[in-house]
Amino acid sequence: MRKINTALIEQNIYEMALHAGVNLTPSCRAALEKAKNAESSETAGFALETLIKNSEIAVAEKMPVCQDTGLAVVILEIGQEVFLEGKGLKKAVNDGVRRAYKDGYFRKSVCDPITRVNTTDNTPAVIHTEIVDGDKIYVTFMPKGFGSENMSRLYMLKPAQGVEGIIASIVETVKIAGSRPCPPVYVGVGIGGSFDTCAYLAKKALTRDIGSANPREDIAEIEREALTRINGLKIGCQGFHGNTTALGVSCEVAPTHIAGLPVAVNIQCHCVRCEKVTI
Repeated sequence: MRKINTALIEQNIYEMALHAGVNLTPSCRAALEKAKNAESSETAGFALETLIKNSEIAVAEKMPVCQDTGLAVVILEIGQEVFLEGKGLKKAVNDGVRRAYKDGYFRKSVCDPITRVNTTDNTPAVIHTEIVDGDKIYVTFMPKGFGSENMSRLYMLKPAQGVEGIIASIVETVKIAGSRPCPPVYVGVGIGGSFDTCAYLAKKALTRDIGSANPREDIAEIEREALTRINGLKIGCQGFHGNTTALGVSCEVAPTHIAGLPVAVNIQCHCVRCEKVTI
């Protein structure tokens, strides 16, 4: 048994949130550079170059890389040999978010869904917890903007629709979204489980490095084929009809019921921000 004080979790969330608000992930930056170098459209190429320059200015000036500093999404994979002590886990996470958004001068974007009254500190965060083996805590922080979140979709497919139905659903989601989620997008896909499970898997897929492949070859092939078809839409960077509509597609899978095939498609804009630490 290993004791971990939740104050350590709070401090890590604070530091991760501050860094994520300003910095694109390395894989996102590399994917944007690759897209720019491969772009044949002058207008889309200029747009890609502008996105890259914006990310550089954000780092140099220590300013948010996007005005939408996101809804804080936190994934905690907690080893079963860990004993948490100190303040409550949710309070520790939210205190870390609250401090970071205040000190980073990040926009506070969280409100009541009915009254629309702002909570004023970007809390509460969306917190997912999983129990895993070992005595460590794996922390993932992702600020999720809603221009892209609003373009996400969930499908309850018939099993007979199979792989083609999955790919068609992914491509349809991006096609319907058009330029609204600030492409080039990163597409997270959850396949299987239940109505709620596949949505979480889609979110978790977005925490993977862009360009990484699912270890299952059949799933990796879905990722590749979906990406090819999406880029064939020619929506392009910011809707300027370029070669790259999506930087990547990542799929996560869980067993499901014999009568169903749930598929969730979570859209992330070009501004991919995600931090991971191990405690």
